Amino acid sequence: MRELVQRFSASAKSERTFTWLKLISITSSAQITIQAIGIISGILIIRLLPTHEYALYTLANTMLGTMVVLADGGISSGVMAQGGKVWQNKQKLGVVLSTGLYLRRKFAIFSLLFAVPFLIYLLRYHGASWLMSSLLIFSLVPAFLMALSGSLLDIAPKLHQDIIPLQKIQVSNSVARLVLTCLTIFTFPWAYIAIIASGIPQLWTNFQLRKISKKFADLSQGPDIKERVAILKVVKRTLPGSIYYCVSGQITIWIVSFFGSTESIAQVGALSRLTMILTVFTLLLSSLIEPRFSRLPPDRKLIINRFLQIQGGLLLLSGCILLTVYLFPGPIISILGKQYAGLHTEVLLLTVSSCLSLISGSVYKLSSTRGIVPPPLILIPVLLLIQVLFFVFVDYTHVQGALLFSIFTYLTAWIFRFSYFFYWIAKNFNKKNDTATA
Repeated sequence: MRELVQRFSASAKSERTFTWLKLISITSSAQITIQAIGIISGILIIRLLPTHEYALYTLANTMLGTMVVLADGGISSGVMAQGGKVWQNKQKLGVVLSTGLYLRRKFAIFSLLFAVPFLIYLLRYHGASWLMSSLLIFSLVPAFLMALSGSLLDIAPKLHQDIIPLQKIQVSNSVARLVLTCLTIFTFPWAYIAIIASGIPQLWTNFQLRKISKKFADLSQGPDIKERVAILKVVKRTLPGSIYYCVSGQITIWIVSFFGSTESIAQVGALSRLTMILTVFTLLLSSLIEPRFSRLPPDRKLIINRFLQIQGGLLLLSGCILLTVYLFPGPIISILGKQYAGLHTEVLLLTVSSCLSLISGSVYKLSSTRGIVPPPLILIPVLLLIQVLFFVFVDYTHVQGALLFSIFTYLTAWIFRFSYFFYWIAKNFNKKNDTATA
């Protein structure tokens, strides 16, 4: 009998291992394809846009990311956390998603009111005409609105691990972006044209996401007050951190935007394209790891083990990437073109910064899917105080100084979030039965 149980257990483990390997291979191959296409599109834009136009393109894209973060404010984390509790109930999951979409629309208005004047100021500061500034703003708004619903509509298939349709949609989106970029950038080498070419395919993507979401969630359900309160609880804890992230998440761009030259913005933007490969792992985390982590039973030992396994894997991955960049900076830089040659130290520093951003971001996402969010009134002042002290000793008017500042920012955030995760686990779990008490 014992031998039979052992065989069954071994068979179950083998099946789980095979399932994980299959999901990872499918998702990673799709994401590698997506990122390869994205890198090709990015390199085309870098090489064909004049340096000044590419600087404006970088500013506009950075602000687009900021607008999306502000309009989310933690809503997606709240929806994932609530959805993880009812993911097998189509009607209840539909209520959660509808409530999230309702809140997103409300938050989008405030995001636009804040971001648009700020972006106009930066564009004008770096030499954009009023006409060019207006064209860039109008090209951003559709991309912003499409991104809002897209990041919520993929939660239902992620929770059900219906990964293959998601990958097909994302690959198709990337191919469409590349095609539109090729059709427009050679004839119209302007920043706003490049942004429009990137944003149009999201319309089709959202339509497809809505179709596959309907398999798992009844989207005809309306918003619910109870779910809204639950999601807003996460938002209240997350929003201050999201606002802070709008600054710290793109700290290098913001520093050179205010204190550096237009050429420095273009350099940082171009170098950032080289680290897009890390987006593969960010998307692997959001597609495979985070939903499963959210669904874990309230077992203290299991949650800690999975968390440490993920962190260890990311640290090992980051070490391999950094070693590659350290050994071969010249060939990597040559991809960008001769106007960016010689940025060997900068590309290594940016890689360190990007790896730390990936690891710190993973702690934030994993924690928030379990409703574990560091108190912003503690997190933000501590980070700001340390940053101000560091700010005094760094020449942030040059790219290297801005990159060093971003490295220190991400490292500090990672240490704080990592520590708070274990503090929360120790405080809120009953050690006798390893189940949550709060």
